[in-house]
Formats: sequence, structure tokens, C-alpha cells
Amino acid sequence: MAEARALRANELMYFELMRHARVKGCTGFDFGRSKLGTGPCSYKKNWGFEPQPLTYARWLAPGESPRDTNPTSAKIPAAGRPVEKDAAVGGEPDRPADRPRPRLMSEILFLVHRAPWPPDRGDRIRSWHMFKALAKLAPVHVAALADHEADAAVARDKMAPLCKTLAIEVRDVARPVALAQAIIRGEPVSNRLFRNAALREHIGALLALGTVTHIVAFSGQMAQYLPAEFGGRVLMDFVDVDSAKFATYAEQDKRQPLNWVHAREAKRLGAFEAQVARAVDASLFVSEAEAALFRRQSGLGAEAVHAVENGIDTARFDPALPMDRVGEGEGPLAVFTGQMDYRPNIDAVHWFVAEILPLIRQRYPDARFAIVGRSPTDEVCALKKLPGVIVTGEVPDVRPWLAAADAVVAPLLLARGVQNKLLEAMAMARPVVASAAAAEGIDAVPGEHLLVAEDADAMAAAVARLFDDKDAAAAMGQAARARMIARYGWDARLAPLGKLLGLSA
Repeated sequence: MAEARALRANELMYFELMRHARVKGCTGFDFGRSKLGTGPCSYKKNWGFEPQPLTYARWLAPGESPRDTNPTSAKIPAAGRPVEKDAAVGGEPDRPADRPRPRLMSEILFLVHRAPWPPDRGDRIRSWHMFKALAKLAPVHVAALADHEADAAVARDKMAPLCKTLAIEVRDVARPVALAQAIIRGEPVSNRLFRNAALREHIGALLALGTVTHIVAFSGQMAQYLPAEFGGRVLMDFVDVDSAKFATYAEQDKRQPLNWVHAREAKRLGAFEAQVARAVDASLFVSEAEAALFRRQSGLGAEAVHAVENGIDTARFDPALPMDRVGEGEGPLAVFTGQMDYRPNIDAVHWFVAEILPLIRQRYPDARFAIVGRSPTDEVCALKKLPGVIVTGEVPDVRPWLAAADAVVAPLLLARGVQNKLLEAMAMARPVVASAAAAEGIDAVPGEHLLVAEDADAMAAAVARLFDDKDAAAAMGQAARARMIARYGWDARLAPLGKLLGLSA
């Protein structure tokens, strides 16, 4: 009790409860019943309590006299009633300005461009595990966007009990409108696509309460919500160098009518990324390759730009677990997984179907290729008309398809950072054939943990090699899983967050 009083624990309790109520939109607060003239009553007045008379009701057995229930009565022993001296020691009445302020707990504001739950795509996998890591350091406020109301509802149901506060707004800016607005205002289109007035208002109101001590922003689009002035530490997790991605698009699409849009975005976004990085305490990227690229582009050093890699949940992605049987049929099966309305994934499967699969089918006429992932575009769905091609659309669990694969392929022509699809496949002990771009961020040895191929002929030969020798393919898969267990646990990958924020778990 003495230690609690010295720390003004009661004041902190009341402040925190009222702050939480205000964040939830409450405008009234019931302090409970207190007797006039007591220390608790005086204490509550210090917090804005407006007394309202409340009468006591009692029922007496026939013939019984009323008991003295006045808490200030001298008939009640001191140990059983409020004592003014004790109240004063506890800091309840009367001069709040004379009391030392309690040290507030750390609180983290996590800004996310897509609500982290469910962790069923690359960005949400990283943000979900980052949220869990931050929650071990301090209570976390989450302010996020969602692509659809259904996504927002699912995320709210899961995350609300886990957060200090949670706000998820659905973004509703159409791409053509965002492009027009960005051109008029001279800013990146990416920022316009993720701008939301309601979310900005919520963040401003939350920060105005003064309890947030640290901010972590996930994905460059959320940097626009960072306050101009903030007394605590700020981390910016860019994940990838998005401006470099648009520069690659511009280089690849020189003959396309909208090539200038990609070139403009690369320039505007690159300038914005560098500006943000100079304003925050640390910038994070998913691989050392991405961090090194950003250091070169921004001119910042290793003390400001850090690699915090992705991990993989090897307990969940474990081939020993029971799995539903999928993908059954004649012929060996190659599998690609990913979000199938994402341009690099679309280009990857088009290339595989057009140039690589025909070479494989020359040797294995019944070879099959499964494209597994949500939101396939019309052009992706059209591929299932071709011999040997399967397009699943969204599946409840990607693991059965990985388990069924004789080879997992990642023929990405453009890839940034660490590909979660590769970590998942390798954790499932599947042999992997990846392009050099896809394999760049993975700390693994080509030829031992996976196969890397540059062109269509080499990739077709690598897949056929795995189809030819199932024992060698299985051995490579086991080596890949061992590498994932040793190198890519999420706890180890995200351990630097505490030091970067100046917090300890």
C-alpha cells in the first residue's frame, strides 16, 4: 500500500480509466457513491466529480433498530472506515498541483495500411507478427485501413480484445481519382490511395490525449499520418523500397501508354521516402539488400536505416501436421502461391504458363501447374483453360497445396525484399525453384536449400530435375526446413524492435 501511494497508483488508475472512456466516445463517468465530507469524496471532486444526491434504502426485520451505517461514525473502528489521514497519505485530497505526477506507462501507436488480421498475405503476415511483438513491449493502439468493410469486420472481431484501442477505416479512393488528385497536388499516388480523413481525425484525437509514447508506422503510405511534432521515438517500417519498384515498372513498361505514371511515382515517392526517413528515429526494411539500396538512394547511414527481416511460423508450417488432401490427379504438380491481383504475381504466372510449363510438359506431358491465391484477375482465371493449369482462387489454407506440391515455383520477374511464399514453402519442406529476383532476400544456399534459375530454359530444367529425382527433392526440402527453423523464427527476427524503441519486454 505504501509503495502504491508513493507512486500515486490511484491517480493513474482514474486517469487511465477516464482516458479510455474518452477514446471510446464516452462523455459521462460515474465515480460511484461517496459520503460527503470524506477523503474519497474530496478526491473525486479533484477529477471533476459533480455531486448528485443518492439516498440509501434499507429493509429492517420487524422489531429491529436501524444500524449505524455512516462511514464516518465514531462507532465504526478506524480499520473499517475511511480515515482522512490515510486518504491524505494516498494523495486523494486536495492539492493536485502540489503532488508529483505519476510516471505514465509506455503506449505504442501502430499505424498500418491494411489491418493485420487475418495474416493471409505477405504484408499482413509481417504486420501481424510485428503487432504481437509490439504488444509484448507495451499496450498498443492500432489505427489501420482496410480494403473492404468485410475485411474490417473480421479484423475488429479478432483484434479489439488485444488492443488498447482499435480504429479501422475502409479506404474508398478510386485509383483514377487518386491519380488526378496526386498530379494536381504534386504528391505520390500511393499516399492518395491510402488517405482517409476519419482515420486522420482519430489519430489526432488519440495523440492529443498525451498517453502515446512511441509510434511505429507500417508501410510508407502510413507516413502521412505521422505528427509533425512528437516527443517520443518513431519507427518507420517501409518494408520494401517502393519507389524502386515503380522505377522497375517504368523501365519494363517503356512502350505502355501509362509508363509516365510509374516514372512519376518512382520520382515523387522516392523523394517522400527520403524526407520521412530523415524525420523519424529509424527506418526499417525487410532485408539487408533493401536497406542497402535505400541507404544509397537516401544518403542515410546504417545508424538510421536497419534491416528487420521477416520470419516464419515453423510450428504452423510443419509438414508433419495433418493436412486436407488437395491437388490429386495424374502427373507431377508445381505450385505457385500469392495474391493474384498483384502485378508481379500476375506477370510471374503468365511467364510460367507461356514459356516454362510447355518446356516441362515436353518431358512430362501430364505435368500440372496450380496457381493458388485469392482475387485472381480475369486474365489469371483465363489461364485455367490451358492444358495442365489449375486456378484455385482463394483457399482456406495454403498449406495443403504446399504439401501436395512436387515443386514450389517462384518465377518472379520483379520482387522486393523477402518473399513469404518462399519461407512458407521451405518451412513445409518443399523443394523450391525461384528466380534470382525472388531468392535475393532469402538467406539460403542455392543448390542446397533451393534451386535458383534465371531464364525459362533453366527454370524448366530445374523443375524437371526435381520431378526426376524425388529422393533428392525430398532431401532439399528437409534441408530447407532445417534452415528456416535455424534462421527465421519470428521472435528472433523482430527482437531488434525493443532496442530500436528503447523498450524492453
